[in-house]
Amino acid sequence: MSLLVVGSIAIDSIHTPTEVRENIIGGSATHFSYAASFFSGVRMVGVVGEDWQAEHTQLFSERGIDTTGIEVEKGGKTFRWTGKYHDNMNDRDTLEVHLNVLENFSPTLAEDATRCPFVFLANGSPTTQLKVLNQMTGPRLVVADTMDLWIEIERDELMTLLNRIDGLVLNDSEAKLLTQEENLVKAGQKVLEMGPKFVVLKKGEHGAMFFSKSETYVMPAFPTPHVVDPTGAGDSFAGGMMGYLAEKNDFDPKTLKEAMAYGTVVASLIVEDFSMDRLKGASRDEIDGRFAQYRQMLTF
Repeated sequence: MSLLVVGSIAIDSIHTPTEVRENIIGGSATHFSYAASFFSGVRMVGVVGEDWQAEHTQLFSERGIDTTGIEVEKGGKTFRWTGKYHDNMNDRDTLEVHLNVLENFSPTLAEDATRCPFVFLANGSPTTQLKVLNQMTGPRLVVADTMDLWIEIERDELMTLLNRIDGLVLNDSEAKLLTQEENLVKAGQKVLEMGPKFVVLKKGEHGAMFFSKSETYVMPAFPTPHVVDPTGAGDSFAGGMMGYLAEKNDFDPKTLKEAMAYGTVVASLIVEDFSMDRLKGASRDEIDGRFAQYRQMLTF
């Protein structure tokens, strides 16, 4: 497997203005892995409790995802999150969070996993992300995600991480919090100065911004009128992006731009249904077709 992801595996309950879905698959590693599997072999590392159903793991195995890195903690309960979306489907409130087995998750990688050339450290404690990174043997590309919680309570560890990774993915509000800059261009440039070689700022329905020393650009979101569940859009964006980079075995500027476009396309699909339901029925041909539409949209 050329692509390793370490992150959360969750059971979600989602409330939208029109529907409620209880006990569905969630988590950063799950959304990332399923999205990336359309492009590359993926090895997923995470922890679940005994309440995690075998059929969930089978769903990923059927996509060719290596699930041997999923640890089942005896007597434990899987990380659970309940959220409620506002009418605009952009803003949401967290109603409940139960870290459960995720609270003390300290991954120890199998030897072959440490040799994966492409690594994504999905949203999690920078301390845990650093532990994973310390186990890797000469990865070609390491990209990490983060969130406001870690910026606030583990800033020193996060700053150490930023000096050891190639790319950072975060959303616009997190970038503002990290840099204390309201202007997104200034915020992106300031994050770049903290260590990573490139930065991707996710802006939800407004797309994403890319920053490196050589270029800055904006990728708009793919216009998707039928938004059912935005949960996991950011993780599937990262999965599509990293999966494509692993498939091409490259991350030059042209490939990075194409990878962001593929990430945008995959994210536009996953929001059209709950959890992984939309991607279950998707194909690489459909993704490539939407990518071609997206490319045509950006040509002028």
